[in-house]
Amino acid sequence: MDWQVSEDTVPSAPVTEADARSLLGRPPATGAWRDGDPAGDRHFATFGAFRTESGGQLPSFRLAYETWGTLNPERDNAILILHALTGDSHVRGAASRAHPTAGWWEDIVGPGAAIDTDKYFVIAPNILGGCQGSTGPSSIAPDGYEWASRFPYLTIRDQVAAQRLLADHLEIDRFFAIIGGSMGGMHALEWAVTTPERVARLAVLSSPPLNTADQIALNSVQLEAIAIDPHFSAGEYYDAGDGEGPHRGLALARRMALLNYRSPSELNQRFQRSWQSPVSPFGLGGRFAVESYLDFHGNKFTRRFDANSYVILVGAMDSHDVGRDRGGVEDALARVTATTLVLGIDSDRLFPVDGQHRIAKGIPHTLDGNQAVVISSDFGHDGFLIEHEAVSTHLRRLLAA
Repeated sequence: MDWQVSEDTVPSAPVTEADARSLLGRPPATGAWRDGDPAGDRHFATFGAFRTESGGQLPSFRLAYETWGTLNPERDNAILILHALTGDSHVRGAASRAHPTAGWWEDIVGPGAAIDTDKYFVIAPNILGGCQGSTGPSSIAPDGYEWASRFPYLTIRDQVAAQRLLADHLEIDRFFAIIGGSMGGMHALEWAVTTPERVARLAVLSSPPLNTADQIALNSVQLEAIAIDPHFSAGEYYDAGDGEGPHRGLALARRMALLNYRSPSELNQRFQRSWQSPVSPFGLGGRFAVESYLDFHGNKFTRRFDANSYVILVGAMDSHDVGRDRGGVEDALARVTATTLVLGIDSDRLFPVDGQHRIAKGIPHTLDGNQAVVISSDFGHDGFLIEHEAVSTHLRRLLAA
């Protein structure tokens, strides 16, 4: 999991009065993109009946996606970029009424950038279960009501199966590269294990081979924060008015998550023990700056995300185990035929680098042998979104391989 959008991945800083004013007004019941909203740069592909691993059924579903560059006549220059938990398809481009945030990898994807859109055809879908155009709990079911709590449980493998249908729709048999960070790295890895013949190059950034007990535990308290919000109403909240939805539970879950995305050194250096205002936090009603920072970003998040989608996507992350029913992690990784870049962040406390080293050791053809590339950064897990220069250097190596 990570912040995954440019506004949220800038280095941590105290909240200003202008920041606070930007969130005046009651948050909506859901921050999801809804049918009838401006499409912006999104394209949409609709598919027929879909059966999940757990036996759930969708009579049809839609994936929203964005593209940059041009697919060549040979159809062999396509790069698939897969986003993290709270991301979306808007990898580059301005914020607008259609797109609540600016592109989250603007410095890495574009003309002349590491992922050069003058050379490659880049595709970024919003994952199944998401809330920015793809079918998810906030989408309308056949009976005319939101799916809400009826939306089926999804696994990483379900989401990759949906992505493969999109690739088939676009008539792309083999990707020049598939690149994903955090939850997107889980999808990228699953692609390369399930259909190795369709992946020429692979980048797994800040992502583990499986979700550990520690990571599942961290996720469980976030889900409980949402569930105990009385306005969550067991997932049936879409008719609620502004300020009457589960924004407090969702904001609290986000605040919990943020503590895992950043490193102690960054928070300590940025905020130290500073106060948010001249009012003392020592019994006089004031607050520490870091408290206001977490509140601000939690509240901001409720204006662009959906609580039910958060629950569905966190559950999918918990399903992640590339070795499940495949003889274990090492046997699964041995199936990968793609030339692979595995990259970790030394200060990542969400997905520590030992997981990336295990991936690198198990894949037969990596750029750096049986060790992952490790970037030194104060930004923790979010380093793969912030350390543009270092990440670009390694992506260029992969694409030139």
